[in-house]
Amino acid sequence: MEPANLQNRRDVANRIRSLREDNEFSIEEMAEATGRSAEEYAARESGDMDLTFTFVYKCAKKFGVDVVELLTGESPRLSHYEIVRSGEGLILERHSDFHYLHKAPHFKNRLGEPFLVDVPFQPQSQNEPIHLSYHKGQEFDMVLKGRLRFRFEGVREDRFEEVSAGDTLFYDSGRGHGMIAIDGEDAQILAVVFDPDRKEII
Repeated sequence: MEPANLQNRRDVANRIRSLREDNEFSIEEMAEATGRSAEEYAARESGDMDLTFTFVYKCAKKFGVDVVELLTGESPRLSHYEIVRSGEGLILERHSDFHYLHKAPHFKNRLGEPFLVDVPFQPQSQNEPIHLSYHKGQEFDMVLKGRLRFRFEGVREDRFEEVSAGDTLFYDSGRGHGMIAIDGEDAQILAVVFDPDRKEII
C-alpha cells in the first residue's frame, strides 16, 4: 500500500492530467504555463515528482478552476464566510521543508490564498543560498513566532532582511523570494497570496 502522502500526490496528478486532456492542452502548453520544462512537467503530472503549491496553482489557473478543486476533487462552496478552527485547514506541501495549512479552502471566489506556514529550523540551510520562489502577484507575510532571514531577488546575494514575531512583509511575488528560520528555532508565518489576474470561479 502506498503512503497516504504519495497516494494523495498521485490523486492530484491524475486530476491535473484529466483536466489537461479534457481541455486538449499539450504537455508543452502546460509546461509553459507552469514555468517548467516539458520533461519536468510530465514527471509532475505522472506523480513521479513532488507537486509544489505554486505548480498546482498555475495548473488551476490554466484550467480555470479553483486550486482546491485540483487538491481535493471538490469545488469550494461557501460564499458568505468560513470559519477554520485552530490547527485545522487543508494540508499542502509546497516543498518538503515547509508545512502549509490553507485557512479558507471552502470559500469560493477568494481574492487571496491564506496559509499558516510552519518553517522548521534547519542547520544545513544556514550557510547555503536561500531557495527562491516565483508566482505572479503579491504576497503578505506576518511572522507569528520565531525569526526568519528573508531574501528578495534583485538585492545582492549577501544582503538579507531578518524579521521577528510581529513583523510583516509585503512584496511583489513575481520576483524571486525565499526565507529560512534562524537562531536555532522553528518559525511560523501567516501568508496571504494575491493574484491580480484572478477571475471569479463559480
